This record gives sequence, C-alpha cells and structure tokens, in this order.
Amino acid sequence: MRPIAIPKNILKYNKGRAELSPEISGIAERFNQLKSETPLISIIIPAYNEEENILKTLYSLSQTTTKHRIEVIVVNNNSADDTETLANACSVTCVNEKKQGITNARNAGLQIARGEYVINADADTIYPQGWIDDMVNPLITNQSVSLTYGKFSFVPIAGTPRLVYFFYEYISDFNRTICKLFKEEALNVYGFNSACRRLQCLSVDGFNHPPGTNEDGWLAIKLREKGYGQLHWVKFTRSIVWTTDRRIQIDGGLYKATYDRLVKNLKFNSFKKQN
Repeated sequence: MRPIAIPKNILKYNKGRAELSPEISGIAERFNQLKSETPLISIIIPAYNEEENILKTLYSLSQTTTKHRIEVIVVNNNSADDTETLANACSVTCVNEKKQGITNARNAGLQIARGEYVINADADTIYPQGWIDDMVNPLITNQSVSLTYGKFSFVPIAGTPRLVYFFYEYISDFNRTICKLFKEEALNVYGFNSACRRLQCLSVDGFNHPPGTNEDGWLAIKLREKGYGQLHWVKFTRSIVWTTDRRIQIDGGLYKATYDRLVKNLKFNSFKKQN
C-alpha cells in the first residue's frame, strides 16, 4: 500500500538548508559512527548545485539502521554553490569530478568506492531507515541477482497535489509490472534507487552507455547480459524513497513527462533490438 500523504518520518527531513543547518554536527557525528575504513557498502551520490537539497539526503542517510559497514561518497560535479562545503561538514567523503554529466559523476564515485556493494542515490532524495539493507540483502543472499531497484514516491515542490502523484505512482507501478513481465525490466531502474556489486559493475565498463539510452537502465542490461544474474524489484513499502518532482517540472509537467517517458521507452526498446 502506497502512502497518500508524505509520512511524518519523511517530513522531518524535507526541509531546506537554513532549517537543517543546525543538524549538521549531529549528522557528522552519526556518519563518523557508521563509516568504516573497510566498508561493505558504498553509497554514491552525484551532486550538482545541491546546497538546498544535500542536507536532507545526508540527514536521512545518517539515520540508517543498517547492520553493515558503510561509506557515503558525494561526487561534486562542478557545483558553483556550497554543495562541497556542506558535504564535507557532514563528514562524508566528497570528491570532485570535473567532467560534467551524471554518467561521469557516477563513474567517478564507482572508481573510488571501497565497498563490495554499491548503492546509487541522488542528492535531492530522502531515504528511509531500512533502505540500505533492503536494497543490498538480495545481492548478499542470492548470487543469481545482479542488480536491485526500488520503489519511489514524489515530494511535490511546484504545486502538483500529492494526491495526484499518489494515483500516478500506482499507474507507474502497473507499468513497471508490465515491463518486468512482458517488456524490458531495465526500464524500471533509476539511478537514485538501485544497487549492484562493485566489481561486476566495473567489469561491464561502469555506467557508460550508448547515445539514446540512460546510464542506469543500460547498466542493468549489461550486468544481466554478462551473465551476472537477473534484476530484483524491492517492493517493501517501508523502503519507498521520496524524491522531489523537479525532474517532472523540468520536463514540462506531469502530462508531458509521462508522454516523453512513453516515447523514450519505445526508443529504448527499439535501440536494444538493434544491438
């Protein structure tokens, strides 16, 4: 069951820089307790001009209940604001990637990650407490799984009612089920909510992808076709991540974004058949 409203345990993180700045010392203290020189899991967060969002993401991740050793890597992709300063203040690893673009940023994080497992996250997304373990456990317990991907909900920032997104998300879940059963499951994979094994990811040239495709879905295809295993959809309601709807607004709003997504799916399937 998807939540109609944003849960209270998520709302406490859904604040801007000014409101969350007093939490920085506590965030840093918790990350100092969580991080390890020999992490099992690396969480990689590309960031470009995210000073208004990065604290909500790091604050939520600092509250994780994971039983595993972790590291958090923020890849600062030429930000002109205080993204790097805030990440360093929160006591996570922050590296700079001068080559612009999400693929380059994710690859940069992958190259320095030390964990056996890599979780891909984003700098405008709130992550629930059990998310890390729910994403990685299928990889730990089942060698026939090569990549996991999860469910997400939208935090409206531009006036779209949350109720509209509630119904939209159920329709999207139905579409993902169709993709999983009858089309291409890799279309369900999003870079801000997926996990894989680091060495396997490196062996298929990381997040690099052909023109006309996306880095996240193409990685899933490469891992599967390399013989590393199938994709696994993490469906727990407790592990739904909450991301802003700014991508939808940038794409021209909900209806246009939906149309563009359908067109992109058709192009993706067509490209895959040709290759």
